[in-house]
Amino acid sequence: MSIVECEVPSSSTLDRRVVESAYFRDAYRAPVHHADASVVDIFFSIFGHQPLWMKMVLIVRNQLATFGGLDVPPASDILNPVIKSSYAVGDKIGPWPIFALSETELVAGRNNKHLDFRLSVLKEAREHVDSVVISTICTVNNRYGKVYLFFIVPFHRWGVKRLMAKAISEDRL
Repeated sequence: MSIVECEVPSSSTLDRRVVESAYFRDAYRAPVHHADASVVDIFFSIFGHQPLWMKMVLIVRNQLATFGGLDVPPASDILNPVIKSSYAVGDKIGPWPIFALSETELVAGRNNKHLDFRLSVLKEAREHVDSVVISTICTVNNRYGKVYLFFIVPFHRWGVKRLMAKAISEDRL
C-alpha cells in the first residue's frame, strides 16, 4: 500500500460539522510498518524530517504571512523543532499547539484571523494493517484566508505527500 488520498476518517476526533463545512480539507493514508510507534513518533517521522530548502520556504512564507497579521511560529520552531519525552494538550509539537491527543490521534493546528487549521495524525488498524491518515482542515474567516489558501494548497498537497513518501522510503513509518 502506498500513499492514498482518502476522506477524513469518521473515527477522527475532528468535529464532523467542521470537517464537512471546511473551506479546504484533504487526507492521505499510508502504511505504518512500526506498529509500536505512537502518534507523536509518527508525527515526527513525517514532519520532523523536512529538507532544509522546505524549512526555508516555510520561514519565508511565515515572514510574508506576518505582514497580513497572521500569527506564525518563530523560525527556530521550524529549523530545530524540540522533541520532548511527553506531550499534552496545550503543548506545542513542532510549530503548532496541540488541540487533542490520545493513543490513536494527535490534532495540532493554529487559529488566525484569516483562517483556522487543524492537522490530524490518526493511527488506524484496518483489516489487520496498521496505517496513518494525515488530515488537514482549514476554515476561512475572511477573504484573505481564501486568497492565502489559493496560493498555498498546491504546495501543501505536494509537500504532505512528499514528506509521507520520504518517511516510508527511509523506513521511519
